[in-house]
Amino acid sequence: MLIHSDLSVEAVVTYKDATWSPSPLPGVDRLMLERIGDEKVSRATSIVTYRPGSRFSEHVHDGGEEFLVLDGIFSDTTGDFGPGTYVRNPVGSRHAPWSEPGTTIFVKLAQFDPADQEIIRFDTDTATWLDGPVEGAAVLPLHRFGPEKIGLARLGPKTRLPEIADPGGTEIFVVSGSLQSTAGGSFQERDWLRLPPGKPITLRSDTGATLYIKTGHLLAQTLRPSGASHGLTF
Repeated sequence: MLIHSDLSVEAVVTYKDATWSPSPLPGVDRLMLERIGDEKVSRATSIVTYRPGSRFSEHVHDGGEEFLVLDGIFSDTTGDFGPGTYVRNPVGSRHAPWSEPGTTIFVKLAQFDPADQEIIRFDTDTATWLDGPVEGAAVLPLHRFGPEKIGLARLGPKTRLPEIADPGGTEIFVVSGSLQSTAGGSFQERDWLRLPPGKPITLRSDTGATLYIKTGHLLAQTLRPSGASHGLTF
């Protein structure tokens, strides 16, 4: 299965217009943002929802897994994770997740460097945010490995970020609020945007927004860019 599989071109998914697909397990559905591969082995970025009481069978993360809990409670044998929890399960990890009340997560599969073995369970809601690059912005670093940087950015109303132009690509997920770009695009809560390596974008929020931002990862396994050029420090 191929969905937005060409990493050299821009990709956008609008949440309200997207189509959900059932997973192999009842009660678990997916909004596929990008995908390369089949059910057993695939590079995938998705929004996944668990209906109350649903479970997923035990599975191994051959390429690693990271996710951000958007609502509800996500559970596995390592704990219960509420809204705002960021989790990383490295290559070779396994679990059998479930949700009693139901949950929605933003999840990325099979995109880890095998050497990146850090396990993360991080509550972003109680964390201390850092001052951002401009007044009205705050940032929260989540993880960094090689050229890959991951973090959250919180923008107050009428806040504009410096230009982002990463040589390893840029990915933005709108966790909450709304977002505008200088190129004329407008993005709402749970919209997703992926920019190819080196393509610049300048973002602003008229109403305020919280963003998941990942940079440097699209070429991480090939060219290994040595640095990044953007106005965020994760």
